[in-house]
Amino acid sequence: MLHHERKARKAGFTCIAGIDEVGRGPLAGPVVAASLVLRDEVFTHRIDDSKKLTPRARSLAYREIIEKAWIGIGIVSEGLIDRINIYNATVIAMEMAIRDLSVRPDFLLIDGRLNLKSTCKKSCIIKGDSKSLSIACASIIAKVTRDSIMLGYHEKYPQYGFARNKGYGTKEHIKSLNKYGPSPIHRLSFNPVRRLVASSS
Repeated sequence: MLHHERKARKAGFTCIAGIDEVGRGPLAGPVVAASLVLRDEVFTHRIDDSKKLTPRARSLAYREIIEKAWIGIGIVSEGLIDRINIYNATVIAMEMAIRDLSVRPDFLLIDGRLNLKSTCKKSCIIKGDSKSLSIACASIIAKVTRDSIMLGYHEKYPQYGFARNKGYGTKEHIKSLNKYGPSPIHRLSFNPVRRLVASSS
């Protein structure tokens, strides 16, 4: 998981940031990105793509990561996602996360193929959260952060089951959406929310 970090260091870079996002697919809530620069690359707990970890494993990894990395977070709301589309919103969230770092990276390891405006040298890695330790750590930070946001929204809008589905389009969520209509945090540009709004107008 350190191949890409070592390759960047061999090329002369010293402050390498991993970047990932969570929340491109849900029907509700923000997209959240995390960037981080590791101070320590030795972990006691399992570090992997956040989707491959249980909630407990993610929580344990999260606590260890925040002790061993400089971290930046970027959050883009559902309203802006609707206005500029999810790709552009994801790019903005990632750029926000980089700016939020307390250190200035000189090389970026980015999960997926996203064209960030940062002037840093960068490498885009498909499925990077399974190939780079820095990106995997960023994916865990982003996932835990977004899940916490959605738990807060569950308290405000309990009828949608956000504590369980985190805004993703589960059968339970779709059923609640059809029954109650969209909440203020639903993405109106995403189907089936868009179809529901169109049919009721």
